[in-house]
This record gives sequence, structure tokens and C-alpha cells, in this order.
Amino acid sequence: MLRMSKMTDYGIVLMTELARAEGDTRTTRELAARTRVPLPSASKVLKSLLQAALVVSHRGANGGYGLARPAHELPLAELVAALEGPVALTECGVHTSGGAPCELESVCQVRGHWRLINDAIQEALGRLTLADLIAPAPRVPERLVGLGTPSRPAPSPAAGHPPSASATGVRS
Repeated sequence: MLRMSKMTDYGIVLMTELARAEGDTRTTRELAARTRVPLPSASKVLKSLLQAALVVSHRGANGGYGLARPAHELPLAELVAALEGPVALTECGVHTSGGAPCELESVCQVRGHWRLINDAIQEALGRLTLADLIAPAPRVPERLVGLGTPSRPAPSPAAGHPPSASATGVRS
């Protein structure tokens, strides 16, 4: 099963609460209470988000955390990568030129397909922003439809048979 970690899920929930605050700061305790994320987990996740420069910390009596940028400038891909690391379905999707390749990489016949799938997931996460997550959910996520992935070509007609009218676009 493909699943992001609980901490990443918590991080996205905390970030959406900060986005709803519309520029106000929230303490860790307030965020934990509003989202029902356990306080120790909220503290840990917020520290990671601070290190990734996705939130800012304000000290003092009115201190707390706030978004580092407006919600519409924070793509979900950046949030997930900050908490989860590089998004990849397979090992060959994450290693760089300096990393250790999979022992099957030189003979793998599906590697390119996994990269296309991984790219589609990255593109979908890159299209959605934190602002999208606080808006009411559409029935069909418009930003996920039409990811620009190549559509499958129509099957070629069998040898010796003329193409059907529907395949050529010609009507009789």
C-alpha cells in the first residue's frame, strides 16, 4: 500500500489550520487543540516545517507559528517533500547520479513507466496548493483532471481490414 506517514498527514493538517488563520499566529498548543493532533507530534512536525522554511516562528506574548508564504504559494509537493522526503514509488525514482542504483536497473523493463507515474504524482502534488486544501472540496478535483499525460493512441486496425468510421472520424 502506498501511504504517506502520519507525521506528514499531521503536518498538512497543521498547515491548513495555519492557512485558515489568515496571517495570524498560532501557538503549538492552540494548533494541537484545534486540529486534535497530539501536542508532542505537533511540536515535532512544526520544528520540521520551520527547518524547511514553510512556517515562521514568532517569539513573545503574541508569538507562535505562521505561514512563511501565502497559502496559494505553497504547493502540496513542497509540504510533502519537506516532511516525507522525495516522493517516489520505487527506488529508481529517487536516486540521483551519485546514489546507488537498484541492482536490476540495467535490465528493468518498467523503470521508464514508473518514472512516468512518479512524474504524474509529482505534477498533481505540485498543482495543488495549501489554499486549495482549505477551499471546499470539489466533486471532481479540477486541478487533477488532465494532468497532461499522454493519452493512449487508438489501436491500429487489424491487418487487411480498413479502419472503422469511428477510428477515422468519418461518418457515413
